[in-house]
Parts: sequence; C-alpha cells; structure tokens
Amino acid sequence: MRADARRNYDRLLAAARDAFGEHGVDASLDDIAKRAGVGPGTLYRHFPTREALLAETYRSEVEARARQAEELAGTLPAEEALVRWLQLQVRDIKSKHGLGSAVKTMLGADSEPLDFCRETLREAVRTLLTPAQEAGIIRSDVEAADVLRLVHGVATAAESAPEQADKLLSIVIDGLRPPRRG
Repeated sequence: MRADARRNYDRLLAAARDAFGEHGVDASLDDIAKRAGVGPGTLYRHFPTREALLAETYRSEVEARARQAEELAGTLPAEEALVRWLQLQVRDIKSKHGLGSAVKTMLGADSEPLDFCRETLREAVRTLLTPAQEAGIIRSDVEAADVLRLVHGVATAAESAPEQADKLLSIVIDGLRPPRRG
C-alpha cells in the first residue's frame, strides 16, 4: 500500500472506531469519510461494504488489546497485569455499545475475521493467565475462553448498571483465584 493510501486507511479506521463507538453499527458511512478527511470513494475503495469496515475496525481493536496484554505482561507482576488488562477490556467493551455483538451477528459467528479475533484475544489472555496460574494466583482449571466470557458478561451487565462494573469485575477476579485452604 502506498504511503498516502495507508494514511487514508488508518484515518478511516480511527474515524470508524469513533463513529461506531458514538452511534453504533448504523453510524453514517458518509460521516466516517468526512471525519477521516476523505471522500466516499476512498472509503469504498478500502472498505467496499459496511461489513468490511466493521470487521476491520473490530480486528484492529482486538490487535490493540493483544498488544496491551503483551506490554502489561512485560512490565507488571502477573496478577496486576491480568487484573489491569481485564479492567481495560471491560472498559473497552462498555465503550463500544455492543459493537462486538453486532459485528458477530452481521458477519456470522464462524467467519474468518471473527475466528482471527477470537484466537487473538484468547492468546492475549493466555499471555497473562499462564504466569498467574504458574504463580498459584489463579486457579489452574481456568481457561482463556472462560475469562473472556466472564469479562464479556461483566461488560454486558455494566451497560445497564455502569456503576457496578468495578464491583462485578472484582467478584469475577476473586472467583478466578484458587480456594483458600483451611
């Protein structure tokens, strides 16, 4: 991709992320093009359909979350890294107003983009979960998919009760810890 095309592509993704976050999956594509400072033709050259733009926006956000997991794993103790990433994940899901669910519905649960995103997120969680399990901080029977489902549940519940997000996540984190003996 030429440098100017790459810049347009990146601006379109940033504009789409903001617009979908504000207005949901029905955000105006013309508005997204305007926000990115490009014409509709440029948007459609890069993303021929709304579904293509949604899929790539979701993919780029998942890749950013995976990078966050690697950074946290490299800079914080195991438990702190995991907890911090879970907090970020809940915040991100809440701020998207159901975007992930809408993308899954629109693309179908077994689409290539969603398979990629699912595996990327699971690997990100494993990056944080494995050291915490090896340190005995997190139950050994917990899998990455379990953690993702629990965090998604907290974020979904927090849509109707945002003030409860931290409390609910704290309860989930306590449930991930091994039972106390004795």
